[in-house]
Amino acid sequence: MSEVQSDSSLRGLRCAVIGATSGIGRATALALAHAGADVIVHGRNLEAAVRVVREIEGRGTRVASILADLRSREQGDRLVANAWKLWDGLDAWLHFAGADVLTGEGPDLSFEAKLDLLWEVDVVAAIRLCRDVGRRMADAGGGAIVTMGWDQAETGMEGDSGELFGAVKGAVMAFTRSLALSLAPGVRVNGVAPGWIQTAWGETAPPEWQDRVLRETPMRRWGLPEDVARAAAFLVGPSSGFLTGQILRVDGGAVR
Repeated sequence: MSEVQSDSSLRGLRCAVIGATSGIGRATALALAHAGADVIVHGRNLEAAVRVVREIEGRGTRVASILADLRSREQGDRLVANAWKLWDGLDAWLHFAGADVLTGEGPDLSFEAKLDLLWEVDVVAAIRLCRDVGRRMADAGGGAIVTMGWDQAETGMEGDSGELFGAVKGAVMAFTRSLALSLAPGVRVNGVAPGWIQTAWGETAPPEWQDRVLRETPMRRWGLPEDVARAAAFLVGPSSGFLTGQILRVDGGAVR
């Protein structure tokens, strides 16, 4: 695993990473902390959240965890309120939480059950929570929000997974562009659109999928969670101060 190198470009930023206990979210929480930011780690599982907190501790930055199940609107609302209150406001909100329908018990769910789960967690929660925190940021004078899209949402992919993730992530990306207009100029809103990233499913994908990834990616490798994390850290930092309403593809050139 390629670790993001430490620097101080985000020193003092108060950041919340939603969905930070594994994969891209975990890598992003670590990247932000390495760059000097204070990080709130969100997840559903206490043990998983504690593991990420312990990875961050000792770096000279503040770190805390907040648990919430985003299928519950009440818990989602409480997550925003508690995260905002913890350090008297937030400078960045990275909304990377998503339902897992590819590993564990996910593949056994019906298409309809997967759609309901993805819509509630990936779309409804993202819209409601980002609107809430965005308005708080606007009232406080500024901030940055980053959402999670998918590179093939704009081009399509065959099969159940393509139909599901295309619809769900396409909705998030469209919302991101509109929220950016609603909150400008004080709050910047951008998204990342990962391509073939080697998270839990990618690590065990069958040979035909491994071949497909290499065939479709000009960089000739799987992307790593750290590749997306670096892009996310850039989008909340000062170097991206004139960027809003953008979807940054992190896919090794796969979608053109």
